[in-house]
Amino acid sequence: MSVDFDIVVIGGGHAGVEAALAGARMGLNTLLLTLNLDSIGMMPCNPAIGGTGKGHLVREIDAMGGEMGLAADDTLIQMRMLNTGKGPAVHSLRAQMDKRRYHERIKSTLEKQENLTIVQGEVVEILEKNCAVTGVRTDEGFVYCCKAVVMASGVYLKSRILIGDYSKQSGPCGLMNASFLSDSLVNLGLPLQRFKTGTPARVRRGSLDLDLMEIQLGDVPTPAFSFLNGRLNLEQQPCYLTYTNENTHRIILDNLHRSPMYSGKIHATGTRYCPSIEDKVVRFSDKDRHQIFIEPEGLSTEEMYVQGMSTSLPADVQLAMLHSMRGLEHCQVMRLGYAIEYDCLEPTCLGLNFETKNIKGLFTAGQVNGSSGYEEAAAQGFYAGVNAALYFKQEEPFILTRSEAYIGVLVDDLATKGTCEPYRMMTSRCEYRLLLRQDNADERLTRKAQRLGLICQVRMDKFLRKEEAINRALRALDASASPTDAVRAYLNELGESVPSNGFRLFDLLKRPSVRYCELERLFSSLPALEQDEEEQVEVRAHYDGYIEKQREQVARQKALEDTPLPLDLDYSNLEGLRLEARQKCNNIKPRSIGQASRISGVSPADVAVLLIYAKRGF
Repeated sequence: MSVDFDIVVIGGGHAGVEAALAGARMGLNTLLLTLNLDSIGMMPCNPAIGGTGKGHLVREIDAMGGEMGLAADDTLIQMRMLNTGKGPAVHSLRAQMDKRRYHERIKSTLEKQENLTIVQGEVVEILEKNCAVTGVRTDEGFVYCCKAVVMASGVYLKSRILIGDYSKQSGPCGLMNASFLSDSLVNLGLPLQRFKTGTPARVRRGSLDLDLMEIQLGDVPTPAFSFLNGRLNLEQQPCYLTYTNENTHRIILDNLHRSPMYSGKIHATGTRYCPSIEDKVVRFSDKDRHQIFIEPEGLSTEEMYVQGMSTSLPADVQLAMLHSMRGLEHCQVMRLGYAIEYDCLEPTCLGLNFETKNIKGLFTAGQVNGSSGYEEAAAQGFYAGVNAALYFKQEEPFILTRSEAYIGVLVDDLATKGTCEPYRMMTSRCEYRLLLRQDNADERLTRKAQRLGLICQVRMDKFLRKEEAINRALRALDASASPTDAVRAYLNELGESVPSNGFRLFDLLKRPSVRYCELERLFSSLPALEQDEEEQVEVRAHYDGYIEKQREQVARQKALEDTPLPLDLDYSNLEGLRLEARQKCNNIKPRSIGQASRISGVSPADVAVLLIYAKRGF
């Protein structure tokens, strides 16, 4: 049987969800194929969305009309702003989610979306003709014809669960895996690698002594991920903090030979920035304890997630090490922790629009690209879905650069640099992070998404009102004033010097301790602002010099980013390039000299040679 669609999305995880919604919202007849309808929008690991760097991605997805931020706001049970003791560039939201409600919220949104069809089925083959996608085939024999495919298959490709000596061909949470699609990818000439991730045990809330742990409360007033929601008013659930101890570490070290990671049963590469508890104990042997957060998985379940204790140790060892910790002495384990290894792509086979270089119309997103995390997956899914739609419409691809968005950093890192371990987004990966704050994601990206047809009028109107309010305040701050008795009193209270002559209000706001709301009280010419607007105006003032320096850095780099390189260029014929640079450039096929400069193995001398050739016109 054969059915025609414009776009087919493989996978119903966070990447597949955003890809399918983007395609459908851009007016294309879209099909979402998933192994199990009950796993749509599932959180197989931690019950949280956001975090350092990751919260930026959620805000950017939301700024462009994606769904993750809205769904998170609707179903969260606790919200915190991380890194508030540091500068605004690294402030990041993190929310504890109700896992079941999040899945239901996402599934309901997909079911109600115009132009979108959802079908349960396993894709076993991607069909192509003359190196271009023609459709997909499922294990039941259905053929879905299309011109573009977004593969967002997550960790399911030939995945295997490991707990001690026990192993099973399975996906996460006891779901079936995808056994055949890897072979189809190999037949298409796509390079695969093998990665590993893991998850901790879940314990029953009623078996815990929470009074022995440190309580962790959410922020009040509660910020939101979505620009549409402003501040949230909800009853929040606490999390709890406990610690490992010397006895915990002794139990782990005595049984290290029984861990698949150390016994040789796992040959896949694990994630560096979310190590297992056994890996932490070995790598950080100087520490006598590690933080362990006990987090609720939802309002309708007793399951509590043991954050920070990912493991693949045998069941008896897991029980012993959990019982060794304060507040967990009598805990009942509802689900054991496990490791999962799986096939994924070597992402340098992708272009900067996430289309595979050798198969036209085949786009990929999420953990199949070698990344980790719900937020990284959702960002890639949105990006790949948009580009699949543009490919179908025969329009220019949607490319975000490193100076425009964290999503641009994520895409460039994967497609240009590749990754030899599960990739995780962090603020340290972004060289322009003061420009790419989470508070200005809408300012950076909403107009771009409007041109794609992804921004509703309600969002656009609210964005324009916020933009005008900030601009009106900045214009008012450009005025000059003289120190009054009230101004002198305010500055003296702060321990700030008082200007002897006239001053510009914006220069006064540049002082770190000065707040806009106080200046508004002192100067009637300043307009009232909402809290989010005030914060953005203050950031512009407090970090004005640093922001200007980063803009200058972007401008200098732009010359390289704007110098194109022919995609069909054969670098082996370019004299002056080192052999490694020729090989790497022929593999990556950089779009610009800026991208070429970030390829591992391309030296500054090679970049200089490319610039000479570019001036000559190759």
